[in-house]
Amino acid sequence: MQIDKKIPDYLTDDFSMYLENMTSLADPENPDLLSTYLDNLFAPLNATPLLFAGMVDQLAMAITTKIRIDSKNLALLDLSIEPTWAEVKTFVGVHADARACITELMNHGEQDLKTAVLLIHFYNGYDATPLKAEVDDFEQVDDYASEDYDENY
Repeated sequence: MQIDKKIPDYLTDDFSMYLENMTSLADPENPDLLSTYLDNLFAPLNATPLLFAGMVDQLAMAITTKIRIDSKNLALLDLSIEPTWAEVKTFVGVHADARACITELMNHGEQDLKTAVLLIHFYNGYDATPLKAEVDDFEQVDDYASEDYDENY
């Protein structure tokens, strides 16, 4: 199910990196790869909360399993323009073992934390199903059959 239809412009670059990272670790032959990686990524972040400063895709991956987002209600905000952390944080629940880390991020890395939460929110509602191609009603032009084509060039 797709909650939000379009990734806002202020998130597109970071979302692209986050999506690529999450997708590359979702291995059907090794279904535990992603969850193991995410769990292992949180441990160094918990020890050094500002470890991923400026790397919001990595921060989002590290906190993905440690927060819960009320996406249904967050989607009611106009996310086409970047919200403030105060607007976003009311929709975020934090697992008990991550509270100190998330509090440190709120105090010293609020912008990165907010962006990471929004990345997770949009990823959770992202539908990666490719759109169907439109039928091309035009005849294909055959440049090779053209009399202007010089085969000896």
